[in-house]
Amino acid sequence: IFDHSGLTSSQNVSESPPARADSTFKVTMVPGDGVGPELMTAVKEVFKAADVPVEFEEFHLSEVQNMASEEKLEEVLSSMKNNRVAIKGKIHTPMEYKGELASYEMRLRRKLDLFANVVHVNSLPGYSTRHNNLDLVIIREQTEGEYSSLEHESVSGVVECLKIITREKSRRIAKFAFDYATKKGRSKVTAVHKANIMKLGDGLFLQSCAEVAELYPKIKYENIIIDNCCMQLVQNPYQFDVLVMPNLYGNIIDNLAAGLVGGAGVVPGESYSAEYAVFETGARHPFAQAVGRNIANPTAMLLTAANMLRHLNLEYHSNMVSEAVKKVIKQGKVRTQDLGGYSTTGDFVRAVVANLRHRTV
Repeated sequence: IFDHSGLTSSQNVSESPPARADSTFKVTMVPGDGVGPELMTAVKEVFKAADVPVEFEEFHLSEVQNMASEEKLEEVLSSMKNNRVAIKGKIHTPMEYKGELASYEMRLRRKLDLFANVVHVNSLPGYSTRHNNLDLVIIREQTEGEYSSLEHESVSGVVECLKIITREKSRRIAKFAFDYATKKGRSKVTAVHKANIMKLGDGLFLQSCAEVAELYPKIKYENIIIDNCCMQLVQNPYQFDVLVMPNLYGNIIDNLAAGLVGGAGVVPGESYSAEYAVFETGARHPFAQAVGRNIANPTAMLLTAANMLRHLNLEYHSNMVSEAVKKVIKQGKVRTQDLGGYSTTGDFVRAVVANLRHRTV
């Protein structure tokens, strides 16, 4: 999994662009709902300006815009399996029950076995928050837990919902977290759980993490109860390095941690299986109220796209895109509404493109 997932140690990248390969990299693109299509347009504009050798195969899959069908899902899966790398927006899941419990988002994850979600929460230089210089990683198991779509109404007014925890998948995500920490030179992994109440389910997850931790004596291992973890993240997030957790807790902690550094618009993310990598923003929100208003912050999606380029071993282009984005934020002149400014999505993209052109001149 790590051979080409961007988890190699960072190399010193020369300032000159690499020799252009004969072929371009094919990547599956699923814009999703809400502001997803606008953010993908931003990615395409920036990639064009940076002369990135990536060609997108684009699919519009949506449960709320009647653009979802079994055939469409199979098309997307087939493209993802062929290309092995994808970038996607949030596919919004309708609240109402339509006879199918598992959302398209979950079905995509299951069919590709995207078991590990990685969100690197990093403060952005030039944008000040309550806690600055944050640098922590949230690793979430995302194929089981409460998201197993096993619910039923046993009698009228009583719903039973099954939470699935298995030793195999708990050990697998724990190993992924310790491998990640090892590759990235991090010193501590903290397992997040609720084993004081869910003694069997979360107990098994915790036991699996402890067993795997013994195989990595150089990395410090701790565990923390989810409610305390939320409080500690708000009070003193610097105590954490790599956090590993089951599905639902990861969903909540991802969003809480994104809020510490500026919100859903600034944190990149990615999901891995043994064979595939799917790049999506760290906090997954369709941000439907912003559709068509040109106000969404493209930072998270552009940084996600830069991480995808690193995964493809396009180090030069990856650094070029991420540095251009970070420079715009550091300069502070172009800020979208979520960061307290008045700039539009288009303004931000133009500023990034201007930085790219300045760099390539």
